[in-house]
Amino acid sequence: MCWSATADLTAGTVITAVGIACLARTRHARDLPVAALPLILGTHQLIEAAVWRSADGSGSGCGPATTAWAVIALPLLPVWVPLAVLLAAAPEVRPRLLRPATVGLATGAYLAYCLATRPVSAEVRGHTLGYGVNVPWMPLALAGYLYATLGALLLAGDRRLRLLGLLMAVGALVSAALWRLEFASTWCAFAAAASTLILVWTGDRARSPSVREGAGRGAPDL
Repeated sequence: MCWSATADLTAGTVITAVGIACLARTRHARDLPVAALPLILGTHQLIEAAVWRSADGSGSGCGPATTAWAVIALPLLPVWVPLAVLLAAAPEVRPRLLRPATVGLATGAYLAYCLATRPVSAEVRGHTLGYGVNVPWMPLALAGYLYATLGALLLAGDRRLRLLGLLMAVGALVSAALWRLEFASTWCAFAAAASTLILVWTGDRARSPSVREGAGRGAPDL
């Protein structure tokens, strides 16, 4: 696969459209944060298309698009994903999701501090982009990030969300193995593509009688 501004623009447009469809078919307010994930990740790919163009010719870029990409990838996602899953979960499932949500809040706050106090840059490396952010204790921050995002999905009571977590975990392994220095960019692309599964999830939620009747009795394992 050729990774480029055109590829990101095309993928971002399709995934953003899926995200809009997910929001349009969502009938329950507590499902909206999960339903918004494809829209967030599709927009993320569109922003990366702008990063490609800012780095075109010079081979590196550091500007508003690069910063916007990093804000979504680093502090936003580890906070948004576990809280979204927690909000949509059945009451009996929520206790086990509290830990990923707490870790996500701490990780997001730490990464937000790093972005606020240190510069972020992007560099074209063949057909991929590598992002540079000075994050002390990176292995610990990465562990917290993956636990918050993947952990929340894999611990979800809904099988569609668990499948999404599994696909994202496979994407993380592939990205780490093939594009170690470009892990953030490639894994976010995998996650964006996998998030289209949420279109099926929103359809299931809209048809589920227990969800329509309210959260009091919890949702079944769909």
